[in-house]
Amino acid sequence: MSVETRPRLDRDSRREAILDVAAEAFMEVGYSAASMSMIAARVGGSKGTLYNYFKSKEELFEAYIVRHCAWTHETMNALFSKAIDVRAALTELGRVLLRFVLSDLSLRNYILVVPEAARSPGVGRLLYEAGPLRGAARLAEFIAWSAGEGRLRPCDPQVAAHQFIGLAQNRLWKARLCNAIPEPTEAEIETEVAAAVETFMAAYGPV
Repeated sequence: MSVETRPRLDRDSRREAILDVAAEAFMEVGYSAASMSMIAARVGGSKGTLYNYFKSKEELFEAYIVRHCAWTHETMNALFSKAIDVRAALTELGRVLLRFVLSDLSLRNYILVVPEAARSPGVGRLLYEAGPLRGAARLAEFIAWSAGEGRLRPCDPQVAAHQFIGLAQNRLWKARLCNAIPEPTEAEIETEVAAAVETFMAAYGPV
């Protein structure tokens, strides 16, 4: 099974190796069944070495979630830091968002975390805050700036951000969660994103 291959927050190679192995273990047997002893054995060291990096399985799981979400925020920051044209920026964001949330890897992560969130709400909150909420907040900053520059109508940027994300991902994401469709093609992503951008700009584009 492939592990996370996106840019990572921490360049400590030993820590990253542990997170790679932990990701495989969590995906393979689930969070509850994956033990620190199992992960340490797969890493090839002692539990003591593992605890030098992560004080508990909960802390290790949190680091795994944060790392999974991190690359999208790096991409968003790079995109918005140089964006001038709102339509082009939203189109590129939509592509990045759909490629990420509709991928097999992201869906496996989501399906892994949600059952655990029912037992430990803090785990679900961490995923939401590290992923969707943080991404929406960054988009809201861009929308607020664009409105201030006259490139969008005055609006509640938080509401507008969540509306765009819903327009872009909602239909295909539900179908993917139900395993009703395969991972979408680039052409399908382009079609979905174009419709989302058109609808968003009809609502918020400058008069």
